[in-house]
Amino acid sequence: MSFIKNKFTLNTVLIFSVFALITAYFIQYILGHEPCNLCLIERIPYLAAIILISLIFILNKFEKIISLIVGLFFIFSAVISFYHFGIEQGFFNESLVCDLGNSNKATSAQDLLKQLEKKTVSCKDVTFKLFGLSLATFNTIISLILSAIMFKIAINYDKNK
Repeated sequence: MSFIKNKFTLNTVLIFSVFALITAYFIQYILGHEPCNLCLIERIPYLAAIILISLIFILNKFEKIISLIVGLFFIFSAVISFYHFGIEQGFFNESLVCDLGNSNKATSAQDLLKQLEKKTVSCKDVTFKLFGLSLATFNTIISLILSAIMFKIAINYDKNK
């Protein structure tokens, strides 16, 4: 019975990860809110979770180790999201990561004009809020919950064989 519960939980995390990415792309491409560099980095753990959890179902092996890895990805997501939240609130300064696309390597006047035309988003600017909270805030909370779920699956794996 516990094995079925693990599969159900993994399916739930998988579906939630797909939903999170679809939502991010919807906000970006349909609603027109450009993401900053940290927003883009915060999507990586969801993509990794989709790939790795799918591997569990395809291979039907390595559930414990893959669950641990996915849990670590979500811890990474929580740390990055908390840092992003801190930048939005003014607790931390923007880092080099926030400025990756904004480097001034213009070699000609045309290159400089192209850079000026390109819209860049600062990590401290909240372009989209839901219930008064930024997506970085939501992602911090959600990532902590998902990491706890994945670690619980990994820790209880031997009991649920």
